[in-house]
Amino acid sequence: MTTTTGIPTAELVERFANIPTANIGDSMDRLGAMIGIDTVWPGARMAGTAYTVWTRAGDNVKIHEAISQAADGDVIVINGEGDTTRALLGEMMGNKAKKRGIRGFVVDGMVRDAGGLQELGFPTFARGVTPAGPYKFGPGRLEETIACGGVAVAPGDIIIGDDDGVVVIPRGRAEEILLKAEGKYQEEESKRAAF
Repeated sequence: MTTTTGIPTAELVERFANIPTANIGDSMDRLGAMIGIDTVWPGARMAGTAYTVWTRAGDNVKIHEAISQAADGDVIVINGEGDTTRALLGEMMGNKAKKRGIRGFVVDGMVRDAGGLQELGFPTFARGVTPAGPYKFGPGRLEETIACGGVAVAPGDIIIGDDDGVVVIPRGRAEEILLKAEGKYQEEESKRAAF
């Protein structure tokens, strides 16, 4: 269920999309769940493959570049150094990303325009929200292994987000984890049905 380059197929990602992040995390020995990264608007749900960005705190020049380069089905995952003083993106960037087929943003930092992102229906997960805008000087890096929410994220890893937060599924273990997660989800559904 991966392409010849080792990137998970759309079918594999979509199967994960139907499983709660809690079940996925449980299926990875409760590892791989980001810390302190929450949905910006309730009800957001996202599934895609990681396109990674590492940027200096408070600067979004490389995020603009990532939006132009990421592929349909990607989630842009950003190491913003956990900075809480400046928003790295907002509604305008969300609109551009959505038009390009990007599935969502995960930001180890802040965002703004929470209401606009919700109105767009564009899944966005971050440390929080602030009206303070970013700088645009750089530096930054694209498509390298980064840290986000205390978890290592490599390009092509599967990223799933829901109201509970975000989990990172290492692409090399995706099929094995999927089988465990589907089994865990079905087991819990059976228990719910028995109530």
